[in-house]
Amino acid sequence: MTAMDNRPIDAGALINELEGHLLIEATRSEGRAEAGRFTRQFGWLTDSQRAEVEERFAEEYIVLARLSWQRTAQRGAELRGEYEETYRALRQRLLAVCLFGIALLISAVVLVVSFT
Repeated sequence: MTAMDNRPIDAGALINELEGHLLIEATRSEGRAEAGRFTRQFGWLTDSQRAEVEERFAEEYIVLARLSWQRTAQRGAELRGEYEETYRALRQRLLAVCLFGIALLISAVVLVVSFT
């Protein structure tokens, strides 16, 4: 329970939120490191210009990473839907085959019993 509103704490949601924050912070660090590597090749930049280019590069890095994550999540949702649809179809086929097999077995038993 939280101290503020007496609602139960959802541990899964807290873990997901923490993972999200850690992922964003790791991406920011990567972006800053890549920005530094990128601007080193431009020796003619002043310190303030270098800082501005690095900042913009790091911001763009995060935007691109976020877009990539969104596309990945969207594709994952699409694949999940496709797999669930395939699973349902296979389950229906299996049920139909089982029912047909049971009907065939019952028919065979009835024929054997009626001829004996």
